[in-house]
Amino acid sequence: MANPSVELGFAEPVEEAWRLLSPQFPSKVGGRPAWLGEVGLPGSEALACGSCGRPCCFLLQLYAPSQEPRGFHRSLFVFCCRDPVCHLPGKSPPFHVFRNQLPRRNDTYSYNPPSVIPPPEGTACNILRLKSGVHLCRVCGCIAPKACSKCHSVHYCSKDHQVVDWKIGHKKLCSIQPESESVIPDHGFLFPQYEIVTEPEELGSESESEKETDEDDEQNHAGSITAGIGTLLDDKDEKDLEALAKRETKEDKIFAHFKNKIAPEPKQVLRYSRGGDPLWISGDHVPQDTDIPNCLCGAKRIFEFQVMPQLLSHLNVDSIGDSIDWGTLAVFTCAENCGDEKEYCKEFLWKQDVATDPA
Repeated sequence: MANPSVELGFAEPVEEAWRLLSPQFPSKVGGRPAWLGEVGLPGSEALACGSCGRPCCFLLQLYAPSQEPRGFHRSLFVFCCRDPVCHLPGKSPPFHVFRNQLPRRNDTYSYNPPSVIPPPEGTACNILRLKSGVHLCRVCGCIAPKACSKCHSVHYCSKDHQVVDWKIGHKKLCSIQPESESVIPDHGFLFPQYEIVTEPEELGSESESEKETDEDDEQNHAGSITAGIGTLLDDKDEKDLEALAKRETKEDKIFAHFKNKIAPEPKQVLRYSRGGDPLWISGDHVPQDTDIPNCLCGAKRIFEFQVMPQLLSHLNVDSIGDSIDWGTLAVFTCAENCGDEKEYCKEFLWKQDVATDPA
């Protein structure tokens, strides 16, 4: 049976902000989440980093409708911790993934396709309150059960974000501008916002010359490793040297395949292939079937999409010292697509780091 086709995702500048709002069912990076269903949103506990305990930040969402009526509208949401320390290899992955779906006929959106005509200029859009009246956090855009105890006009998901907003300016505006929720300052918390545009991956294969070059490089690399180590360590067991050379060769082959696969579209930030296979960047830390937990409903989880390392260049996370980093992020979702419009189902993410030489 042939592998499922692959859709590639690219981060494009936002030209029309209204196209990234919930009624347009967007796929996007950064900014505030454009929630799909308005019931059962994940709370602060569900969105807390497993390492530091602070609120995670919205990373991206992907609109991925299913063939089933209950998943006519279906979106996946990925969140990650902003603290680079929590992303160091060896730590529990500081990520959360949620899936939500709605039937075509629902209480939130029109039965008809979304309009392609922009709303009239000046049309008010409150991005911090859902149609249902649920308030969203002024800092991150997640569900906000807490309100400022003084003015009661701004809302927060957690004490952490209330403190952030207080320091950034709400302290001065609290008593003199009760409608300050309409003007949101830059808290420096959200990732830059982009639209995700997708297109099919063109079918093709490595040319024979590329394959021959890879094979020659592998043989030469293996020979140089064995010869080099043998010169330094004459007493080293020859079998150990050969095993080391083979491991290096296998690792090089996997990374070369990764590079060749993305070479035609080097700016891809996402690969979507529900039921397909991830494109691993390394031979290390590749999950076995037993590493992927079943869904809470009992069904097996299958691969759906992966986030590529190229996305990091769009997030403004580079810094001196520790930075948010990954080789690839593979998302696995319930094969039975369980759940209904009243819940955001937790899914599973596997973080693979770029291989490093053992100490």
